[in-house]
Amino acid sequence: MQSAPTLAAAPPAVRSRRPVRRSPALSGWVYAAPTAIFVLIFFVVPILLVGQMSVSDWGLFAGNRGINAPENFTSALDDRLFWPAVWFTVKYTVVTTVILLALALGLALLVQESTRWTGLLRTSFLVPSALGLASASLLFYALYSPQSSPLGFLGVDSFLGTPGTALWSTVALIVWRFAGFYMLLILVGLQGISGDVYEAARLDGAGRWQTFRYVTLPLLRSSLALCTILCVTGSMLAFDQFYILTKGGPDNSTVTIVQLVYNMAFGGQNDLGRAAALSILVLAALLVVNVLQFRGLRDKES
Repeated sequence: MQSAPTLAAAPPAVRSRRPVRRSPALSGWVYAAPTAIFVLIFFVVPILLVGQMSVSDWGLFAGNRGINAPENFTSALDDRLFWPAVWFTVKYTVVTTVILLALALGLALLVQESTRWTGLLRTSFLVPSALGLASASLLFYALYSPQSSPLGFLGVDSFLGTPGTALWSTVALIVWRFAGFYMLLILVGLQGISGDVYEAARLDGAGRWQTFRYVTLPLLRSSLALCTILCVTGSMLAFDQFYILTKGGPDNSTVTIVQLVYNMAFGGQNDLGRAAALSILVLAALLVVNVLQFRGLRDKES
């Protein structure tokens, strides 16, 4: 007799795993958490600490000795170098911004078209941007030094000896250091302009100047606005170049507002409270200037 065939055991049922759905809001918080923690630790907490210092009698070595508001603010405003520092900072900001943006725009127009020398020119203009501001300041300090200056053939006895020459010598450093960087930003804007726009302008009979004025400049509005905001903000917070080149001299004629903050905190006065109060005033002024720039430079369509 033949034995009955044995039935194979049925495979165990496989349970389907449903994908775990996460809330979009929760995923967003997870991704944003590292940046939020970084901003909280390195921006929000220091600003709160500066705010506490600004209303306290806080010495560099003595520490917090209690509230003394608003004495720090009135004392900072009454400092004999406050208004000269404000005026010099404004003058330096205007001069640097106008020269730097005009030169950067010219360089961007120069290297916009692809030619044999375009790559070399772009590299040459961008090389100074690789240097740190402190390193560039030390380099120019050596160039301006009366003992070893290779610029003696220009017939200038001292590049940093008078208020006028000190200002223009520092402006030359900043223009050399940052012209390539702003050229790159403007060049990106130029390359974003469609060639059809220029072709239409040529068909309408527009010359070079008319094309530049009525086509290029309006379409570069966003790039020029970004460069202006960065340049104005950086100039208002100028410190490294003047501290290395002039130390605020001659006769305190090149003291910027940020350098005055440094002098109050570490330059002999050792008063962190007054320095913090002046820092709060600088921050408020910077916010006002940036808001005005955003409103004045934004596109008409926005």
